[in-house]
Amino acid sequence: MSDAFDKLARPVQKWIRRQGWQELRHIQARSVEVICDSKADLIIAAPTAGGKTEAAFLPLISAVLDEPAEIPGFALLYVGPLKALINDQTQRLEDICCDIDLPVFPWHGDVSQSVKKRAIKSPHGILLITPESLEAMFIRRGLELARLFGATRAVVIDELHSLLDSERGVQLHSLLTRLEVTTKHSIRRIGLSATLGNMDLAKSYLKPDQPADVQLITDEGRPELRLQLRGYLSGDMKDVTNENRPSAANEVAGHLFRHLRGTDNLVFAGSRHNVELYADQLRELCEKQRLPQEFYAHHANLSKEHRFFVEERLKEKTKPTTAVCTSTLELGIDIGEVVCVAQIGAPFSVASLRQRLGRSGRRQGKAAILRQYAIETQLQPNSSPIDRLRLGLVRSVAMIELLLEGWCEPPISRSLHLSTLVHQILSLIAQLGGVTPDRIYRILCHYGPFRQVSTEIFMEVLRAIGHHESNLIEQANSGKLLLGSKGEKLVEHYSFYTVFQTPEEFRLVCNGHEIGTLPVINVMFSGMLIIFAGRRWLVEEVHDSEKIILVKPDDAGVPPVFGGDPGIIHDKVIERMFNILEDDTLPRYMDDLSREMLEEARRNYEQFGFRTNSMMNLSEKSSLIATRRGTVKTGTLALGLKSYGFSVEQYDGFLQVETSKIAFSAADALRELAAGKEIDFFAGAGNLQLEKYHCYLTPELLRQDAASSRLAPHLLTELAAEIVALADFAR
Repeated sequence: MSDAFDKLARPVQKWIRRQGWQELRHIQARSVEVICDSKADLIIAAPTAGGKTEAAFLPLISAVLDEPAEIPGFALLYVGPLKALINDQTQRLEDICCDIDLPVFPWHGDVSQSVKKRAIKSPHGILLITPESLEAMFIRRGLELARLFGATRAVVIDELHSLLDSERGVQLHSLLTRLEVTTKHSIRRIGLSATLGNMDLAKSYLKPDQPADVQLITDEGRPELRLQLRGYLSGDMKDVTNENRPSAANEVAGHLFRHLRGTDNLVFAGSRHNVELYADQLRELCEKQRLPQEFYAHHANLSKEHRFFVEERLKEKTKPTTAVCTSTLELGIDIGEVVCVAQIGAPFSVASLRQRLGRSGRRQGKAAILRQYAIETQLQPNSSPIDRLRLGLVRSVAMIELLLEGWCEPPISRSLHLSTLVHQILSLIAQLGGVTPDRIYRILCHYGPFRQVSTEIFMEVLRAIGHHESNLIEQANSGKLLLGSKGEKLVEHYSFYTVFQTPEEFRLVCNGHEIGTLPVINVMFSGMLIIFAGRRWLVEEVHDSEKIILVKPDDAGVPPVFGGDPGIIHDKVIERMFNILEDDTLPRYMDDLSREMLEEARRNYEQFGFRTNSMMNLSEKSSLIATRRGTVKTGTLALGLKSYGFSVEQYDGFLQVETSKIAFSAADALRELAAGKEIDFFAGAGNLQLEKYHCYLTPELLRQDAASSRLAPHLLTELAAEIVALADFAR
C-alpha cells in the first residue's frame, strides 16, 4: 500500500486516514499506479462494492490537485446509466472532496436549475451526468462545449457492461468522440464494471484504434456461494379440485416469506407483471399474520418517490426490507448489503445473474446466497414435447453452471446500429448548425462507433432521412446538411435525447398523488381492478386525452400488462443446456422436485431421439427441430423456414414447425437451404422497425440492420446443413 498511497495528493491521503483504512485494496493500489504513472486507458473490473469508484477517483482527483488545468472546464467527467446511481456517486465524491476546492456537480433531469447554472457559469471540478443529459448539453450548448470541457482530462464510465453494444452505449461512444473532436484533445477513458465477458471487446469500446493499449485491472475474489435451485409445478389438476392446495406462485411466495422475512433481500421476479404478483402475495402474507410490511415492489414504472422509498429502506439496518424487482436494482445503486438474492425463473444472461448475485455476500466472511426458483408445467397425457423437455429448468441449471465457472456473455461486435446513426446525424447537425456529409462520416463512422457502416450504406441513410416524406434533413447550396422542418421539431422535443423507445403511458393517480405509469397497451376502464406497487386498486376514472387513470385502494385486482421484449440467449448457454440433457449427473444444489423434473426431461429427450437426431416428427404436418443454437442463430433458421410459408415457434435451441402442405416437409425445406438455395430471407420477418428511428429507414436498410445484430443470414446454409447431416445420420 505504501507505494500507491505515497503517489496520492495530501488531501486524498487525509481522507483515506479518516476512513480508518488499514490498506488500499488490490484494485485500488493497482489503479493508483496505472493512473499516476501512465496515460493509459483503463478497465477496472471487480464485484459489486469492490471499491471501483475509489480506485478510479482517488488517483484522478490527486492528479487534478497536483497539476491544475490552466484553462476553464470540468476536470473530470463521470457518466452513469441511472439517475439514482449518479445521486449515490455524487454523495461519495462530495465526501472525498469535502475539504478540497473541487466541486462536484450532478446533472440529470431531477437536478435543480440552480445547480446547473452554477456549473455552467464556472465549469470546474467533477461533472456527473447521464448519456441523455450529455446529449442534451451537446444540442442546447453546442457552441459552449469547448469552454465546458476544454480542461477535461478523463471520463469515468460506470457500469460499462450495461453499455457495450447497446443503443445507449453507442450513443455515449459517439458523444465522447464528438467531444474529443470539439475540444481538439484526447480524453482518457476509464471503465468500471462488475461483470464483463469478452475483455477484448470491452477494450475496443474504450479505445477502438488501439485496444491492446487499454490496461485491465481485475479483482475476481468472490465470497463463498450458497445456492439452491427449487422446483415447482403449476397447472396441476389437483389445484382445481383442492382449493386449499396453493398454486406454484403461492408456494414460491410462501417459501420467500418464511426464509427472507427479517432480513434485507432482493427478489428478481423476471417481469414487471411478476413483480406485482409476488409483491402483492408477500404483502398479503404479512397482513394475514399481522406482521409489519417488509416486501415492496420496485420497477421502472413505479413513481420515483416509491422507488426512492424502497432504496432508502434497504439502507436502513433497523428496518428489514425485501425488494421484489426487475433489473432496476441490478446495477450498482447503493442499497447497502443484502443477505440473499432470489431469482424466479431463469434470467436471459449469465452476466445478469452474476451482476445480481454481487449484491449478496459483500461483507468479509459472509457467503453470497442465491435462491433460484424454477416453475414448470404439470405434465398431462397431451402435454407438448417442449413442456416435457423442461427448458426453463434446464436453462436455470445451465446458467448456474456457467456462473460457477466464471463465464458470461460477450457483446455483439458487428452491429450497424442504423437507428442510433440517424439520431447522431441529427444531433451533430443541431450541435454545429450545419455540417457537410463527408465531415459527418469522418466524425461518426471513421472515428466514432459506426465503423461497420460503409460509405454506401451511409449515403443510403442520408437519402432516406432527406426524402421529402421524412424531411429530417435538407442540403444547402453550400453543400452543408441542415435540419429539415420535421427534423427541427424532432430535435427540439425533450424525448429526442434518448435513443431507445419509450412507450406512451398512462399516469396512475390516487388522491392527487402519482404512484407510477402504465403502458397504453393496457385496455383500462372504470371499475377495473388492478395490482400496482404491490397493492390492489379500483380504477375510478380513465382520462384518455390526458393519459391519466384515477384509482383508489381496493381488496382485489390482477397485475396489468407491461410488455417488454424477451432477451437473447447466447449459443454457449444453449450448448450447455443440451449437455445437461445428455448428462446423467444431478447437481447438489437442486432440491428433490427439481431433480425429479430434470430426470424426467432427460428421459423424454432420450425418448424423442435427440441424442442422435436433430428432428422429430410430431405429425404429418408438424416437426420439432433441435437447432442447438442460441436466439440469433435459431431465429435465423426460423426466418429461413418461414420464407417457405411454414408456421414456426421458437424456443431455447428448438423450433416447432407446422405446414399446411403435406407434400412438402420441413426436412425438404432444410435440404434446399443446406444446398444453398436462394430465398427471400425476410419474407416472413414481419415488422423490422424495432428501434426508435427505424421508421425513417428504407426496407433494405432495415434488413441490413437486422442482419447485422439480431440475425445471421450468412450462416443460414451452414446451420441447415448441420441439422440435415445429423438427421440423415440418424436414418
